[in-house]
Amino acid sequence: MEIVCQQVEIWDVTANAMKLIERAGRKCYKSEHLSTATSSNDFVRMLIRKGHLSVLEHAKATLCLTTNRGVTHELVRHRIASYSQESTRYVNYRRSIAFIEPVWWLSSTDEAKTIFLESCKHDESTYNKLLDCGWRPEEAREVLPNALKTEIVVTYNLSMWRHVLKVRTSKVVHPQTRSLMLIALEKLRAVLPVIFEDL
Repeated sequence: MEIVCQQVEIWDVTANAMKLIERAGRKCYKSEHLSTATSSNDFVRMLIRKGHLSVLEHAKATLCLTTNRGVTHELVRHRIASYSQESTRYVNYRRSIAFIEPVWWLSSTDEAKTIFLESCKHDESTYNKLLDCGWRPEEAREVLPNALKTEIVVTYNLSMWRHVLKVRTSKVVHPQTRSLMLIALEKLRAVLPVIFEDL
């Protein structure tokens, strides 16, 4: 058994996303002649300020998120999107099951930590015993908890990323989801600061 922390890895961002967005947006306003080598940032800021976010849909970002099953159940409710998630139906976890460390772990009592770890060990043991009894991974998975580590590849257009990050970084969101989305926001802001600077 292993306890791991959530992670976010950027896999892909549309090449020249800012220029693409500017070019598409300027088509709307027939202002292509105003485009310069340095005009993209200000133009995209204007689009965002005016709420003309559909233009941001021309560019996308793909991230690989390492989190727990509970968080992914929340994320896959968002559309328009593409998701590819590790399958508990086909993956055999006999070798070792990993669980995601709760973000409130450090503030937990030793007793709560012990209970959590014992539960994870029990779930892993039960899963392996069911495999020993002849159950297939897709059957034995029924005993796996929300804390099970999973990886999900998520592709949203940049307008959708803005929406998801705005909604899922709110203080009323589940803390595990909020923590993951704050990491995603930080990473996306590093590569596309203008798109995410106001969030």
